[in-house]
Amino acid sequence: MSFGQGGPQQQWDPWKPNSQQPWNSGGASQSPDWAALAEASEARHKRRRLLLIGGGALATVAIGTAVAVAVVSANGDDRAAGGPSSQPPGSSDVPSATGTVPSFAPTSAPPPLDPKDFIASAKKDKAPLGPDILFPGTQLTMGDTVYKKGPTADTRNCASAAKATLPKVLTDNDCTRLMRVTYTKDGVAVTVGVAVFDTEAQAAGVRQQVDTKSIVKSLAGGGVKEFCDGAVCRSTTNSYGRYAYFTLAGFTDGKDVTTKDTAVFTTGDDLQEFTRRQIHRRGEAQASAAANG
Repeated sequence: MSFGQGGPQQQWDPWKPNSQQPWNSGGASQSPDWAALAEASEARHKRRRLLLIGGGALATVAIGTAVAVAVVSANGDDRAAGGPSSQPPGSSDVPSATGTVPSFAPTSAPPPLDPKDFIASAKKDKAPLGPDILFPGTQLTMGDTVYKKGPTADTRNCASAAKATLPKVLTDNDCTRLMRVTYTKDGVAVTVGVAVFDTEAQAAGVRQQVDTKSIVKSLAGGGVKEFCDGAVCRSTTNSYGRYAYFTLAGFTDGKDVTTKDTAVFTTGDDLQEFTRRQIHRRGEAQASAAANG
């Protein structure tokens, strides 16, 4: 009896359980073909590696494709939402200007008003005026020097408060008012006279027409003795705006003034400068009031 021929021969699968192993000649004593088995196993391993590598490549391609789709989709969303586009808008997409062009107030302040404009003519110089307004208080200070205020006077008859050639000059230029005040310090007295005119041109004409004999009358009283009455004194003449102003300085004891008497010159110069400043302040006050009004 021969075994192995009684039924169909079963195919052997090395990875299938309970399958029969083939032998070279069908004899029970023959050993398996180990070389064939090794080749079959190696072939299976190669196929599995190829499948894995191919699957990874496909996965990478799939991911790359997904990213590209996402980027394109994002760009599409931007355009749909009104984002920038590489194509210029059509004429219907360009907004047209509507309404009026807005206007803005100027940022720069207007130029300040000139104080001299308000003291150049009687038409604009309307502030109250008087000797105690131009020369307030009981004393004035110039630098470190203090001058004591003496008597004041005010007249509409300008010629009556002037001497020598000055009355005619004041009359010829239509002087409307002449105010005077006297200050003293250490035996020196000075009288300041301020003549008022309607225009700046008239005041300037007085300054041009006076000579060395054109002087204002000294003003004594209130403890101030007569001075510059027959004695040599130092006088000045100037104008600012519609005002002409004069000084007459000398000694209260009647001495003549010489070029060496610097105290007399300094007193006259200080009072002349103070008078000019007071006239200018008058213009400043009116300019400020006009600017704020």
